[in-house]
Amino acid sequence: MDYRAGGAAAYLGLGATWAMGLSSSSAQLQANPASLPPGLLSITGVIPFSQTIFLWQSMLIAAVLVVVSTVIAVASAPGRDTAVTAQDMGIDPAREDDALPPRTQPGEWLEHAPLLTVLIGLLAAGWLVQEFARQSWMIAISNLNTYNFLFLMAGLVLHWRPRRFLNALARSVPATAGILIQYPFYAAIAAMMTTARSADGSTLSDVIAHAFVSLNTTETFPITMGVYSAILGFFIPSGGGKWLLEAPYVMQAANDLQVHLGWAVQIYNASEALPNLINPFWMLPLLGILGLKARDIVGFSFLQLIVHLPLVLFLLWALAFTLPYTPPVMP
Repeated sequence: MDYRAGGAAAYLGLGATWAMGLSSSSAQLQANPASLPPGLLSITGVIPFSQTIFLWQSMLIAAVLVVVSTVIAVASAPGRDTAVTAQDMGIDPAREDDALPPRTQPGEWLEHAPLLTVLIGLLAAGWLVQEFARQSWMIAISNLNTYNFLFLMAGLVLHWRPRRFLNALARSVPATAGILIQYPFYAAIAAMMTTARSADGSTLSDVIAHAFVSLNTTETFPITMGVYSAILGFFIPSGGGKWLLEAPYVMQAANDLQVHLGWAVQIYNASEALPNLINPFWMLPLLGILGLKARDIVGFSFLQLIVHLPLVLFLLWALAFTLPYTPPVMP
């Protein structure tokens, strides 16, 4: 197998479909009113998952992208005679040694044994069962606290021993440090866009929204917003943080043009993910694991982008006609 093509295929989950599922930061934010700045909440209201990622139109796009991406990945991979293996590149693909050091203190026994993992995992499972039993599963999974807790506990259980889990967490922080630092800045910019007002009472987001409305119709809005979000996504590589910047004016424009608000979120999701296919920022964690450089896989992922861009924009435009506009729902 060509090691570069395999690495590019492994990246497609982030480069193609991540924003169309539960990992969508914008859909998560819109479903949780406490997570939205007041200025944005007054524009969009609460948009549940049933109006974003669980729309049949959204799931159709995700399914199409999975099939198309897989076909491209297989068709573009070099054959047996021309494949460049990991050994050819001087890379040892063996699993990183995660053996725990020997215990030197009695207290370290708990860190190296699965007892705490089992106890915490059982308590977590009990709480999650209760959460999903007392309310609709869609409401339960829409809660950011439940969502984060579920994956945190899954990580702990899969690592099995507490010390191994902590070691993996420590190794992952350098790869995500840039993302963690970005979000406070994005939140501050979003606040300035939605709260600072000019002499006539309008905000910066109002001004940009009016520009969007003047340049678009209900029919052209999906394509314009899709292209705009894709271009901006290359310079601001952040799903949720970028949404806080973009949403105040694009969602106001969606209201003015009477575009389905949940679909506007999905237009953002599908198009914002497109530049990820060639943006080295999001490749860094995977490249670190594989021992590759961005130039090793970007040729394969750029081919995916060439096909995805017109396909995604067409689907966003065509499926918009199947969704009627409904006014914002306030909490």
